[in-house]
Amino acid sequence: MKSADAQVITSLIRDVPDFPSPGILFKDITPMLRDAEAFGIAVKAFADSSDSYDLVAGVEARGFIFAAAVAQLTGKGFVPIRKSGKLPAKAFSESYALEYGENTIQIHEDAIRPGERVLLIDDVLATGGTLGAAAKLVERCSGIVDTVAVLMEIAGLAGRANFAKEFSAIDIQVLLK
Repeated sequence: MKSADAQVITSLIRDVPDFPSPGILFKDITPMLRDAEAFGIAVKAFADSSDSYDLVAGVEARGFIFAAAVAQLTGKGFVPIRKSGKLPAKAFSESYALEYGENTIQIHEDAIRPGERVLLIDDVLATGGTLGAAAKLVERCSGIVDTVAVLMEIAGLAGRANFAKEFSAIDIQVLLK
């Protein structure tokens, strides 16, 4: 992503201290999503993060926003990775630790055909727990995680290193450095 494009996006992300719990600095992307130019820049950058994927998967909730738009832009299918209890058909589940608790995400068992290559999108790489769980779900469907792409990374939480413990061969693209 060009430096000027990154500055446009960065200027529209606000910090919200102590959300969702004390000590957490939440990165609120809603002002950036409201701006059509900035949102379009981000979607295009996500779409360009790889050229070898068949499907786009997004992690609930903010990863959905980008992944669905990338799928539409590229003519690929979209696969939702949802919080536990939100999918109506048979689903695989994966639990993981967050910087402020625990969570479980799910994917429909038939969401990905064997061998399909997946661009996995989320908004933030923090501890790596969410993306690690999502990558495991893609693999449980017999899919292949082609690339992981995130809008931003919180370097102090070692998410990249934690993710690499199990998925060292998977490339992580960070749009905002």
